[in-house]
Amino acid sequence: MHQAADRIRNVALVGHRGGGKTSLHEALLFEAGAVNRLGSVIDGTTVSDADADEKSRQMSIAAALTSFQWDGRKVNLIDTPGDSSFIADALGALRVCESAIFVINGVMGVEVHTTRLWQRAAELDLARLIYVNMLDRERADFFRALESLKSAFGPHVVATEIPIGVEHELSGVIDLVDMKAYRYEGASRENCTEIPIPDELRSQAEEYREKLMDEVAENSDALMERYLEGEEISHAEIVAALKDGTNHGAIFPVTCGVATRNLGTNRLLDAIVEDLPSPVKHGGLQVGELTLDPVEDKELFAYVYKTRADPFAGRINLFRVYQGVLKQDSQVLNTRAHAKERIGQLLRFDGGQTGHVNEFGPGDIGAVAKLKETRAGDWLASRDEPIQMPSIKLPAPVMAFAVAPKSKGDEDKVFTALRRLQEEDPTIDLHRDEQTGEQIVAGLSQVHVEVIVERLHSRFGADVSLKPPRVPYQETIRRPAKAHGRHKKQTGGRGQFGDCHIEISPRQPGEGFEFVNAIKGGVIPTGFIPAVEKGVIEALGQGVVAGYPVKDVRVRLYDGSYHTVDSSEMAFKIAGALAMRQALEEAAPVLLEPVMLVTVSAPDDVVGDVIGDLNSRRGRPLGMDASGGMSEVKAEVPMAEMLSYAPDLRSITGGRGEFTMEFLRYEEVPGHLAGKVVDEARAESEAVKA
Repeated sequence: MHQAADRIRNVALVGHRGGGKTSLHEALLFEAGAVNRLGSVIDGTTVSDADADEKSRQMSIAAALTSFQWDGRKVNLIDTPGDSSFIADALGALRVCESAIFVINGVMGVEVHTTRLWQRAAELDLARLIYVNMLDRERADFFRALESLKSAFGPHVVATEIPIGVEHELSGVIDLVDMKAYRYEGASRENCTEIPIPDELRSQAEEYREKLMDEVAENSDALMERYLEGEEISHAEIVAALKDGTNHGAIFPVTCGVATRNLGTNRLLDAIVEDLPSPVKHGGLQVGELTLDPVEDKELFAYVYKTRADPFAGRINLFRVYQGVLKQDSQVLNTRAHAKERIGQLLRFDGGQTGHVNEFGPGDIGAVAKLKETRAGDWLASRDEPIQMPSIKLPAPVMAFAVAPKSKGDEDKVFTALRRLQEEDPTIDLHRDEQTGEQIVAGLSQVHVEVIVERLHSRFGADVSLKPPRVPYQETIRRPAKAHGRHKKQTGGRGQFGDCHIEISPRQPGEGFEFVNAIKGGVIPTGFIPAVEKGVIEALGQGVVAGYPVKDVRVRLYDGSYHTVDSSEMAFKIAGALAMRQALEEAAPVLLEPVMLVTVSAPDDVVGDVIGDLNSRRGRPLGMDASGGMSEVKAEVPMAEMLSYAPDLRSITGGRGEFTMEFLRYEEVPGHLAGKVVDEARAESEAVKA
């Protein structure tokens, strides 16, 4: 049997890297009895960071789902990566949960990535609860963190607990709803005892309870009236109003603790089942014209939010049931591929163990292996209803590398493995550069690309080498020119003869190539004219400045001559190419480079350094927007200057800056730099010849 939808809580743990999400995930599992010992990130023994690269880097790379029971409810908890390189997994998790717990580092307060995730959670209308972690660290301060939360996320952020003690003397928490205090000793499951509120904290607790009551009462007219008249409001009424306010983001409760010491974890588990909504309470999902309700007796609709490429089990798809029941050994439809899929074994993840279940009911989250067509983003349904989940905007990959297999003949293996990894992570960009012929892999950061390479090796046994991709330079002309191309060869037997006159002129950027046939009176027979055009196009493929393709040129073929016996298509093709090369030499050819629109987001205190650095890269700043301690700078920068930008930005901003890049247009390379590009191109072609 499956769990009833109103007894389920789907919760994503999100926040900036280093806030302690994985440690909190571990503590929640331990406290709930899903695991028997408290694993640690530093020792590499946590349930959710199971991959070797996660252990070695001591950071989460993929979202991990674990399910457990607490107080008669089933909690589906998704630990998400906090590094912005792996944001696709965090956003995928937010998409299928009703609630998010934002884990905040008690020393640092709100950090960049937290703000971005908060905006996405708001767009998805999630209930949000905040857990201020690491309060036993030096310089950790709950009240300072609370202020930073209020200034970042507004006045509805309100404490439901305050800590007892500071830094290494932290010993417990005061619950402001019940006005009870709890002391924690050791990290075992039975480490919590109720104590009287310490005298020295009573007035502070009362002050913060008042703030909480103001916020809760504001959400209910009936309560507000009684509260203002000084009437006592019952505990049940406060809890109900808090729950209603939290459900759709009118209140954001703030809790606190220390995950690694299992301090405050039991209270957070209570808050998950008490304050956070079930799929039923949160309401149905609107997808286009359809409303999907978490009920059993309607047609099945389940959304696949993540695909894991497992070298042993093949593809594992993680899904959320929005309506109906998904049963094993059933047939469903993939609405994107319009194909039937047979559901074999259904999987659940309990504290690092994988178990089998017969069915998943509405509102539940689970996994299924070995589906043929299905991957992240697909719907599984009982009828072919083409619906689409509203898309989440993912950041564009900006760190590009050219990849080549280390062993000859491994091309297919590498490419297949990269495709599998791309199914898991839609922020990986994979393409062949038409112009340079290189296989390009792009990710969101250096770390992202390094992880891709490590996973190619560890999962698929494919080894690749990386090098920065070549800049796709182009060439064009600045003035018109005429040329005469003549190909004549007379050796025994039949000769070759082709002769043409062309005029070339520049076109506007982006207008491309145009060939005009202006031959009059059949001086070149019609049948040979396409051959001249072919020769011209071939010559455009390798410009005369540095051998790069030539763009935006009009070619007018206006005269020529032919020989009734010796003329052939081949001869006219060669003549066309000769004429074109000669014309290009005389048409003031120039080198063009791609210019990118770069958007950098960085903390206000280093924005001057960021702009200075962009200027030194021949950047032209376009403007700046500031909000919440962060500034967004837009600039036009040549691509050649951006190949090594990611590590440089990291060092300028201490890892707090991020950027995106998109292609704008081609522009002429300044004279003093063009020479360098030409020399490099020459050296490269000579090396190839040698």
